Amino acid sequence: MFLWLIIEVLAPKLAPMNYTFKLKEPNSQKETLIYFRSYFGNENKNFIYSTGEKIIPTEWDFENRQPNDLNGRTKRAENHRSIKKQLDRYSGFFTEIVNRYKNINEEMTVDIVRQRFDEEFKKATIKDDFFRIYQEFLDEKENDYTGNAISNSTLKRYKCNKTLLEDFQKEYKIKVTLGKFDDKIYNKFLKYCIEKKEHSANTVHRNVGLLKTFLSWALEKKYTYNSSFTNFKKPPKFRTDEIALNYQQVEEIYQYDFSKNKRLERVRDLFVFGCVTGLRFGNYSRVSKQDIQGDFIRVIDLKSKTKNLSIPLNSISRAILEKYDYELPNISNQKMNEFIKEVFQEMEFTDEIKKTMRYGDELVEKKTEFYKRISSHTARRSFITIMKNKRVPDKIIMSYTGHRSLEVFNNYYRPSEEDKVNYMNEVFK
Repeated sequence: MFLWLIIEVLAPKLAPMNYTFKLKEPNSQKETLIYFRSYFGNENKNFIYSTGEKIIPTEWDFENRQPNDLNGRTKRAENHRSIKKQLDRYSGFFTEIVNRYKNINEEMTVDIVRQRFDEEFKKATIKDDFFRIYQEFLDEKENDYTGNAISNSTLKRYKCNKTLLEDFQKEYKIKVTLGKFDDKIYNKFLKYCIEKKEHSANTVHRNVGLLKTFLSWALEKKYTYNSSFTNFKKPPKFRTDEIALNYQQVEEIYQYDFSKNKRLERVRDLFVFGCVTGLRFGNYSRVSKQDIQGDFIRVIDLKSKTKNLSIPLNSISRAILEKYDYELPNISNQKMNEFIKEVFQEMEFTDEIKKTMRYGDELVEKKTEFYKRISSHTARRSFITIMKNKRVPDKIIMSYTGHRSLEVFNNYYRPSEEDKVNYMNEVFK
């Protein structure tokens, strides 16, 4: 009985909002406008909106609030069916708005519904400015002092994604808006990324994730009521043939004489430091004396912002730190990615290697020289591969790298052809 009473009290609040159609001049002998009407109890207001449709009152079904049902194919019957179809558009759109606001648990107002109706039926200029709001999103992320700030590399990806969307808008000559970002626009965006920009499956997967994060933020901020993005499916990732160095290669690079080119020597040292610590570039490029405590490098993980990493020093990492008096060379990630290729080219890592990429549903094989495939992130991938090849437990390696997901962690492991042969021979002696 008590439960029944609670349901009785709550039920009116959960009931959908009612709507109806009414005539502007119900007693007129001539055609009169048909209005859409709904009462908003939260504001004690009526929402009344002209549908633009007209009918003679004598041909209106006042009980069912619709044109009289006329059978046959007469001109009047066809006109009534046409009017009924238009009225159904209004009632259907209103129901859609109500359901969306119910899903996001937000209060709907007369002004909000009027704006949405104007956009849908009068094709009024949509008031949101997609890229201005996107910039506000970027500014908030860049200046977040609540402990949820994102890394510079992630911020850069968001900025690149904004540029990508601006280019997409220009290419397709459409107006990108929050309210109209639906499946149709989303599929065009995917087509643009895959066919025009030739982005790999992994790049598209990442960019869609960035886009959905922004749209979710805009929904939370009430810049839009459009939640269509929640149904956007990200193209699946595809494991690419990324490079990882083995320990012998790292030693070879470390021992190479770059004394005649101090710039490349600094780049090489910084890269090797990453290979023997497993840190992200944003961390290993900033290590200083204050981060060294006893025999450990202790830093906050650049990505999580909260996880403390403790990486034991080894003979190579300690030697590099001492060489620079515990102040490693300061190089931007962009310059690092450019200069590290020069290091490997100087050492004649020029063999052609194959890389398989996916563009949409098509697999494409590309050949590039080894040195062109090297980046600052190769160091982290190499560290994980070297450690796993030495059979160091995953849990220990992940404590160094800061990975929390075993699936993501294992994506970094790249056994070489030589490793595969050695493991095979070791098992089948």
